[in-house]
Amino acid sequence: MNSLAAADTPVRARRSLGALLMVAALASGGFAVSTACVAAEHAHGQDDHSLELNAGKKWVTDDPLRQGMTNIRDAVDAKLPAVHGGKMSAAQYDALGSRIDTQIAYIVQNCKLDPKADAALHVILAGLSEGNEILQGKQAKQKRSEGVVKVVHALEQYGSYFDHPGWRGPQAAH
Repeated sequence: MNSLAAADTPVRARRSLGALLMVAALASGGFAVSTACVAAEHAHGQDDHSLELNAGKKWVTDDPLRQGMTNIRDAVDAKLPAVHGGKMSAAQYDALGSRIDTQIAYIVQNCKLDPKADAALHVILAGLSEGNEILQGKQAKQKRSEGVVKVVHALEQYGSYFDHPGWRGPQAAH
């Protein structure tokens, strides 16, 4: 094993552990745990730099992925004017977060991608989960609106790295 492969082994182990924890959480019906696992996986070394195209092309998507991401985008899009206007209540942020949680769970349970595409998707899902934790008020030091910004960023990344015919990012973004 060369030194590069040896250095990569802990990263692979973390990814495998994160995936295993996510599957176990989903199997037990505990999606809140799986969202935390996705966010933890992101925090332990997966960032924007680990996203790459498939030999210069966007990754192939399947119907469950396209459906879930469209539903997340539509939910966020509908709330962006209120977020930008500072008119979102805590209950509205919580409701948005719940909708995002539901769609992430749907994607994780139903999406079947090539392993490399799946690895790229997990970076996107980690960004969505991290932003969703913030927008639900689970990160006391951050404003809920900052979580929406992170979710929008993840949706924009999705459009840059995945082939989703007709995809558009949130319309009121930035």
